[in-house]
Amino acid sequence: MLDIRVEKVEQRKEKPDFNNLGFGKYFTDHMFVMDFSDEKGWYNARIVPFGYIPIHPASTVLHYGAEIFEGMKAYKTENGYQMFRPYENAKRFNDSAERLCLPTIEPEDFVQAVTELINLDYSWIPDANGTSLYIRPFMFGNDESLGVHAVHNATFVVILSPVGSYYKEGLNPVKITIEDKDVRAVRGGTGYAKCGGNYAASLRAGKVAASKGFSQVLWLDGVERKYIEEVGAMNVMFKIKGEIVTPSLTGSVLPGITRKSCIEILREWGYKVTERLLSVDELITAAENGELEEAFGTGTAAVISPIGHLFYKDVDHVVSNNQIGELTQRLYDELTGIQWGKKEDKRNWCVKVEQ
Repeated sequence: MLDIRVEKVEQRKEKPDFNNLGFGKYFTDHMFVMDFSDEKGWYNARIVPFGYIPIHPASTVLHYGAEIFEGMKAYKTENGYQMFRPYENAKRFNDSAERLCLPTIEPEDFVQAVTELINLDYSWIPDANGTSLYIRPFMFGNDESLGVHAVHNATFVVILSPVGSYYKEGLNPVKITIEDKDVRAVRGGTGYAKCGGNYAASLRAGKVAASKGFSQVLWLDGVERKYIEEVGAMNVMFKIKGEIVTPSLTGSVLPGITRKSCIEILREWGYKVTERLLSVDELITAAENGELEEAFGTGTAAVISPIGHLFYKDVDHVVSNNQIGELTQRLYDELTGIQWGKKEDKRNWCVKVEQ
């Protein structure tokens, strides 16, 4: 168990309008910080006023990209708040750390750090419809010397942000373009890790897509440029002739926690869920033949995001008449019902914290 020193702000910030939050624009009063060195291990766990982090100009993260992060949420309930599957985030965080040669953190310590920070900034958890407290744990290497090598010193930080919908469309269907030039990741690389480099590699295609009115890019694999992988900020699923098909985790696809939850729910409901290689040609043929019944993204930020348009090689394919599919809506209602405490958590996914 961590011994966490707490330094409170002298004066709390004015809170934003919880009915008009957007995503990632506002931050709470405090942040959690902890240091690591090969000699000491993890040490100096502390909660301090939210602010800038001093960093050496030769720091490892600035030159070699040694950085990972997670995305989680806390939801206000009648008696306090709850987090959705935080130990899954802790596990994925450690998987990412191992791939980037960063130190791992005991899952109990990871969840304790998040919990104690939220307890201090509890009043920042929004209670407006569709809102939540976004949790961003991250770690970076900060060796103060140049040279490519495994990280010997690191910093772990947790910040909190009250948020609304990730997409401006909310739960309305989004327009997605399939990218066939740039690639996001390759097998054997860092695609399965949640690290900044993966997202930086996606920015150019995302910028072009946004200029054409698309919400996100749907990526193809980096070797054959043939198989569907994931959307820029989400995993992706397709309902084809009643079957749910989602790209398999080949090492270049992020193992999403919402993705995992959806698969478990869908199988409980009796749907056939197949994790496999899905070629773009097969997907487009299904769209043209009317066999592609629904398409949606899954992720912590957006939860479930219906896809209404798939654009590929200058052709726009409309999915589900650009409406929210029946199954997509049912999944969204089930997940958000559990997360906001409005439905019974029969699977024991949530960690509840009473105030």
